[in-house]
Amino acid sequence: MFTKIERIQKTRFLGAGAEDRAELVLLGVPLDHTTSFRPGTRFGPEAVRGVSESLEEYSYYQDTDLREMSFADLGDLLLPPGNVSRALELVREAARVIFRTGKIPFFLGGEHLLSYATVQAATEVFPDLVVVCLDAHTDLRPAYLGETLSHASACYLMNRCLQQGALYQFGVRSGPREDFLYAREHTKVFPERVLEPLRRVLPDLKGKPVYFTLDIDVLDPAFAPGTGAPEPGGPDFQEILSSVLLLSGLRVVGLDLVEVAPAYDPSGITSLAAAKLVREAIISVLKARQY
Repeated sequence: MFTKIERIQKTRFLGAGAEDRAELVLLGVPLDHTTSFRPGTRFGPEAVRGVSESLEEYSYYQDTDLREMSFADLGDLLLPPGNVSRALELVREAARVIFRTGKIPFFLGGEHLLSYATVQAATEVFPDLVVVCLDAHTDLRPAYLGETLSHASACYLMNRCLQQGALYQFGVRSGPREDFLYAREHTKVFPERVLEPLRRVLPDLKGKPVYFTLDIDVLDPAFAPGTGAPEPGGPDFQEILSSVLLLSGLRVVGLDLVEVAPAYDPSGITSLAAAKLVREAIISVLKARQY
């Protein structure tokens, strides 16, 4: 699939099959250039893959086996350290290749800034793209500490790529006042909760091309301490899992899971939670394609 884009493959995600027959492809994006509190998201993709082997391929929730799903694991992109702009160019180029093949990309982060590049690439193929974002933080700053390319600006940057009102934000419970004022005018924001408001807006999303981005810090830190900016007061794992299962009713064209920083969670429960969400998201998205 890729020619000039360098990748490295150490382990594969549970149940991954052959690339040439895959409808969905996993790609690790170990971007860790602008993390503002605790770095370490570059190790997220490999940690999530590693713990996935402790899961069953069978999903009790969806009565489906991951081995029945047509997906592959492409490994991790090799990104230049210290060069944010060049790293984003490489992420954008890789995403562009996948979108244009008609496959569904699933990016494993890495910091949330990667979603700016992948959403940019998605809008080239799907100009009416809708983004559904699960995140504890607003991420709507035009710049952070003078830097316009920052994970604290991820949603602001994504929103600039989209049509008016096409960014839906769920689970938000932290950000400066200016971000919340901006959100009221420019995005559709649903503070604190995820499942109930997502169910409520599903009819508005039906049939539209959806990009789904899940920052693991949307979870209460009791369920996901291994992240760069944990924010107390969030939903539990079951609420986020139930929200991911709703993807089976949507036309998802791309997705990511970001901000796993395994160094801050020696128990591995954050990586395990992420791996289980990845399993359920793969099944949900590909089941939707079967109907």
